[in-house]
Amino acid sequence: MSRNIIVFDTTLRDGEQVPGAKLNLHQKIEIAQQLKRLQVDIIEAGFPASSLGDFQAVQEIARSVGDTVSITALARAVKGDIDAVYESIKLAQNPLIHIVLGTSNIHVEKKFNRSKDAVMQMGVDAVKYAKTLLPNVQYSTEDASRSDFEYLWGTIEAVVKAGATMINVPDTVGYAVPEEFGHLIYRINDRLKNLNPDVILSVHCHNDLGMATANTLSAIKNGAQKIECTINGLGERAGNASLEEVIMGLKVRENFYGCSTNINTKELVRTSRLVSHLTGLDVQVNKAITGENAFAHSSGIHQDGLLKDKQVYEIMTPEEVGAESMELILTARSGRHAFKNAVEKMGFDTSDAADFEQLFNKFLTLADAKKEVYDHDVFYLVTNHRTLAQGEHQLYELESFQVVSNELHPTATVRLRKGDEILTDSSVGDGPIDALYSVIRTLVGLDVELKDYKINSLSRGKDAVGRVNIRIVYQEKVYTGRAMDTDIIKASAIAFLNGINAILLDATVS
Repeated sequence: MSRNIIVFDTTLRDGEQVPGAKLNLHQKIEIAQQLKRLQVDIIEAGFPASSLGDFQAVQEIARSVGDTVSITALARAVKGDIDAVYESIKLAQNPLIHIVLGTSNIHVEKKFNRSKDAVMQMGVDAVKYAKTLLPNVQYSTEDASRSDFEYLWGTIEAVVKAGATMINVPDTVGYAVPEEFGHLIYRINDRLKNLNPDVILSVHCHNDLGMATANTLSAIKNGAQKIECTINGLGERAGNASLEEVIMGLKVRENFYGCSTNINTKELVRTSRLVSHLTGLDVQVNKAITGENAFAHSSGIHQDGLLKDKQVYEIMTPEEVGAESMELILTARSGRHAFKNAVEKMGFDTSDAADFEQLFNKFLTLADAKKEVYDHDVFYLVTNHRTLAQGEHQLYELESFQVVSNELHPTATVRLRKGDEILTDSSVGDGPIDALYSVIRTLVGLDVELKDYKINSLSRGKDAVGRVNIRIVYQEKVYTGRAMDTDIIKASAIAFLNGINAILLDATVS
């Protein structure tokens, strides 16, 4: 009989810790709604004690998708953190408090500067307090893969007796190898079933040595009932176990692992692309499952084999992961129904009639300029519209611009709107983009540093759309701005303004 594996997605917590991957409230809700369509079992929505903005985001996610998906958030083993988690997730139908505390010698001695017994008691006290708030409590033994086994087990035993309903064993720094990690999980599972068979055993693997997926699958083979992953493998340093890789590993090799999940695999590619677009972090073309080349074949030998039978060189089909979806090319004559279908297909909500009408008018303007509108165009049209729709924050909009490029004095003139205020100025720079960004800096009055600038073509031909991704640094924090347009100079200006607007949005909830 196939074992069902619980899938815990931490893209919105661990994944968002990637430098430059900061998401605003609306973007987090968009991802949470798509994770619901993907049918993950648990969403870790953030770290609410870290900031008011994170608290509000977790709370809104609990309200918007917590009816069918279990919602959790991270807490250190202190009362204030646990209270913040409870208050932010309590509206969900099945809320879960997640507590983390180190168990390795280096964490106990260097991070906490306390005795092992004192640190263990911190964990027990935290679990006992959390249990007065909610029935479901997960305890993560941070850096478990580098911990002394008997102390690790002693901690697990103590917190289970205190009421923990889930035990999570993290390979926090990606130190483990599959055989070793599998054996660790086997030993813990064996003892845990004798201690309390109702407690769920979970794993959380990082990818510092490129083995997060392998370690996660090894843990499942050795008794783990729950896995913690992120979309596209996002996360601290080299990232976490990639959800799409683990899920398809279990599905394609179900005969070996004897396990299944509730994941709707046909939503994998769509979820990957949504996270990639919203974070501004591209997926490598040869990435397993969701990379652009994951189902591409260029070798003549491979192509010949595929034409004879796809199973010659394919162990799964593009359709299984949602890579087969037909792209509907839109024009100004496509009409509301076709446009609405394209927007909803990407996971965006269209229930607000007035908002959709504004969006449709922007689509018509783009379609008149570009003639043919593709999925990429629609995606950036929607995300940019939704950002500007947060009008109460008085964000900047590009009214008009002029750029003159030459070898002597590249010059840019820009007119911005902020509410009812119109701002205009000119500046010179080392090149057209430098001049453009110099004048925008002056107009907004923020001392920001351009950290990264990247432009990609999203289509072909003279009406090709350029996508610009930028990262800027303000007060030691990194913000991302993205934009698309047939005019790459205009896209560059809007991307920079979107980065500026991200700073303003962040300031309103800090």
